[in-house]
Amino acid sequence: MTTAGESARLFCSQGMKKVPMPRRVLRRPRAGESVLLPPETVVALRGELARVADDVVDQIIREVPPYEDAFSGPMGETIRGAVQVALGGFLSLISDSRGPDALAPRSSAVDGAYQLGRGEVRSGRTADALLSAYRIGARVSWRHLSTKAVEQGIDPATMASFAELVFAYIDELSAASVAGHRDESASEGRIRQRMVERLARHLLTGAPEATVLASAERAEWTPPATLTAVLVAESQAGSLLQVLRRGTLLTTDLPDLDGAALLMVPDAHDRRRATLLRAVGDRDALVGPARPWVDVRESYDRAVRARALGLTGDTERHLPRLVLTADPQALADLRAGVLAPLDELRPAAAAKLRETLRAWLLHQGRRDDVAAALFVHPQTIRYRMTQVRDLFGDRLEDPDTVLALTIALGVEEVSR
Repeated sequence: MTTAGESARLFCSQGMKKVPMPRRVLRRPRAGESVLLPPETVVALRGELARVADDVVDQIIREVPPYEDAFSGPMGETIRGAVQVALGGFLSLISDSRGPDALAPRSSAVDGAYQLGRGEVRSGRTADALLSAYRIGARVSWRHLSTKAVEQGIDPATMASFAELVFAYIDELSAASVAGHRDESASEGRIRQRMVERLARHLLTGAPEATVLASAERAEWTPPATLTAVLVAESQAGSLLQVLRRGTLLTTDLPDLDGAALLMVPDAHDRRRATLLRAVGDRDALVGPARPWVDVRESYDRAVRARALGLTGDTERHLPRLVLTADPQALADLRAGVLAPLDELRPAAAAKLRETLRAWLLHQGRRDDVAAALFVHPQTIRYRMTQVRDLFGDRLEDPDTVLALTIALGVEEVSR
């Protein structure tokens, strides 16, 4: 991790790689014009830079909490040096009429500010904190520089131009730092996502626990007690991720997903499962069971199986169907054997009797309930069940046959 001192040294560096940045053009003397400030005024201003740097650092420490510890001690001294270098470069810029060569200090300062922004990301500080520091730096610097310029007898018109250049210069540096912060954040985000993808693969491919733990550490991810797999359309994954628990892992880099994304949600077990289901809402998603985090593959496999069956929502609601379809070939063989008495009927007639027998078993022979479920008259149920008894005979009195029929017909509407 980059320290504040390292960030400051980056800022001070004169030999770093140039980073293309959009530049605000500061007004420079035209041919035949004198420089903006007289040499003796520039000398006086340079004499103030150490005091300016001290005051800037002190005010930032007081007003921006993330920098309180970072700027204390040796790091603060390095930052003071960085402030002096930046403002010294500005004074060189406005007091040198050599033309393009005089732009070198400003280019170096802008590149240094860009690298400073990148370093702040590695130090864990936000762009808001960085901009707050710049605002304080601009305010304090102008207070010192303007006071000294007035003492040197600078006229109001020149003072106005001087103010414009000071704030434009600092604004340019802050813009460069924000750009560096943004680019480094994006880079770190991509790197972390690659680490998350690797962690997800290790979790779902049965990698040794030591390997999984190492992947979690590289991804800066703290293992929870449980993980719950959620499959959702890739187009909806981002919005769902925003409302889920911190530490949720997102991956789309799995062969079984086919246009879907996998979210692994931490600690969504027991009462918190209801919270997860509310967050999922009416999205076309599947929520697997909560499992110990190293066993999340079980949750993922169940969600994938439910998806293959065309199911949606909470997989806990579909457990009977998932159990009955766990071995499709065994189920097909069971159906073929136990429903063999219907084979001689026409397909339409066989389908009606299967439907009636299924409802009869599920409603435990309550004829009125069976009729209501099938939207027919109870007499129709009596007639159909007479046919069923004629075909099956005494087998309907055998508990093993009743169990086999219940299982075989349990997923009638899916399998037929």
